[in-house]
Amino acid sequence: MRQPMTALSILLLGGGGREHALAWKLAQSPRCGRLFAAPGNPGISEHAQLVTLDPNDGAAVAAWAVAHHIDLVVIGPEAPLAAGVSDSCRAAGIQVFGPSKAAAMLEASKGYTKKLCDVARVPTASWAHFTDLDSALTHVRAGPVPVVVKADGLAAGKGVTVAQTLKEAEEALTALFADGPAEVVIEECLAGEEVSFFVLTDGATALPLIAAQDHKRVGDGDTGPNTGGMGAYAPTHIFTRELQDQTMQRIVLPTLSTMAARGTPFQGILFVGLMLTAEGPKLIEYNVRFGDPECQVLMTLLDSDLVDLLEAAATGKLAGNQVEWKDGVALTVVVAAAGYPGKPRAGGRIGNLAEAGKHARIFQAGTSRNDEGHLVASGGRVLAVTANAETTTAAARLAYSACAALDFPDGFYRHDIGHREIAREA
Repeated sequence: MRQPMTALSILLLGGGGREHALAWKLAQSPRCGRLFAAPGNPGISEHAQLVTLDPNDGAAVAAWAVAHHIDLVVIGPEAPLAAGVSDSCRAAGIQVFGPSKAAAMLEASKGYTKKLCDVARVPTASWAHFTDLDSALTHVRAGPVPVVVKADGLAAGKGVTVAQTLKEAEEALTALFADGPAEVVIEECLAGEEVSFFVLTDGATALPLIAAQDHKRVGDGDTGPNTGGMGAYAPTHIFTRELQDQTMQRIVLPTLSTMAARGTPFQGILFVGLMLTAEGPKLIEYNVRFGDPECQVLMTLLDSDLVDLLEAAATGKLAGNQVEWKDGVALTVVVAAAGYPGKPRAGGRIGNLAEAGKHARIFQAGTSRNDEGHLVASGGRVLAVTANAETTTAAARLAYSACAALDFPDGFYRHDIGHREIAREA
């Protein structure tokens, strides 16, 4: 059931590749009237008017939204959600797509989520929580390896170490406690393929979207340290309808009902990080926003009106809505700056986007303009090169043709994005 055809004034918070994809899709809707973005980036400026506004300052965002008659605030990253920006906007009478600060604890605290899994009987890895280094070290020394060490808080997708040896686990823990008091979660290492599954919800109705697979390791062959994500593709045929139904019944719906019963209903997009184990899907972790770079592939595949869907979720009117998808596959290759995921090299000039754009869509992430007006790198993950085709193999070919056409000497990218699905297609 479609929403009334009223044009909305929309404020999008964030300035990465995920937000560029959201801005691109929002701007296509006939229901998108004025579109603003804070802080945005040069790519987002092609679709939205950029606003100088701290996206993590709830009072400032709410005041600006009221003064400019904003109908809907769309929150892209996790930091504003954990800071309670959605609560400030709702208190000011502004509709928001994104969970409350209390509901955002599903991402802001891994310990919170693990405890909720115990209450809701959600299948997940066995775990333990620690607030001091000595106890954490004693735990890993007494247990098997590999083991997973996680910072208990927001870490932009990089606060996770899959330690293959005891030495790696000890080093990860020592690093997490190096700057003083910290909280960590140590988990059993699950075996299987990892999947990113997304569910749109208004707190009562849960609408499954599609699943993607991303590549966290920085290097080819899934080697090197974890990153925020070096590429993604969707759909993935390993995540069957049967597995989706199992995930909804055993993981998503028990979580949402438990959150509602606690008086903290979850509204927005629930990112369900799964491991497909021999015993069935198990929860790795929740995120409370679209993934990056998963959002880029989802937006290029989405055939429904994004404004309709986000407004319905924000206003509790998701029941009766359906999501339509385009045929084929979308695949994203992330182009990062040298040094990432450590200290990335900033200021490198980026050129030849028009030529690269003949093969794929270029979503900008860590970019800015220098004093001469040239596009330069200003973050770790700089571009998300996204191609659509009938198969994963064909989409990868297009995306890599676009990457090769870029003029970005300081950039690098993995050369095997989609390798699991390409192998299945072969």
